Amino acid sequence: MMLSVVVLTFNEQKHIRACLESVRAFADEMLVFDSNSSDRTCEIARERGARVEQRAFDNYPNQRNAALDAARGDWIFFIDADERANAHVGEEIRREISHIENAMQDTALFWIPRKNFIFGKWIQHTGWSPDYQPRVLRKTRAHFDPARPVHELVIANGGEFFLKHPLTHYNYETLAQFRAKQERYTKLEAQEMFAQGIRPRLRSFASMPAREFARRFFSLQGYRDGLHGLVLSVLMSYYAFRRQVWAREMWDRK
Repeated sequence: MMLSVVVLTFNEQKHIRACLESVRAFADEMLVFDSNSSDRTCEIARERGARVEQRAFDNYPNQRNAALDAARGDWIFFIDADERANAHVGEEIRREISHIENAMQDTALFWIPRKNFIFGKWIQHTGWSPDYQPRVLRKTRAHFDPARPVHELVIANGGEFFLKHPLTHYNYETLAQFRAKQERYTKLEAQEMFAQGIRPRLRSFASMPAREFARRFFSLQGYRDGLHGLVLSVLMSYYAFRRQVWAREMWDRK
């Protein structure tokens, strides 16, 4: 069994060193799959012992599938540059892989929870916890769905398993960082709506933001995160509105 740890990067010199150090002890290979960074990301990655490959970015699933092909391991663990693993994460991944292979089970995908830190606080509700992500794939039996340009979906030819030990995710440090990423995600979601033939109705410009706020703040107990939960619920409500606006603009141009 060979475990490759893969990090997708673009201008991540701030995070890449600590990320690689967090997985070094249990990775058989560290692969940094870079989207032509202009900073010292690749240089730092090589200094820390990682192999670096580069590919121009088109969308997330294509980038992850290309990295999956480039990795040399039988199992691939994807970790983002702003995430950190620890010894417990590595031990659990390797233990479960060994158990699966020894028992000749068909498991092809592990989901891993994340502890999200947003604006300096661990967000334990509001839709950011436990925040399971599909991150450990058996190379020959799983890949990312190319039809999902955002919030990637893994297509697994085999069973799935949920890990217990979480990654630590330093998600958004500033409001500007949050807005930049959400605008990128929201535009991709609007493009997906348009591609699926979903035309926003007039009433959805009010109903979708209201529903998103209620979901985040009440159903997902955002109120338990205090002011952070309120602010995040309002922000996600706003981007639910922006998604409708961008989708409508695509239909109008058509």
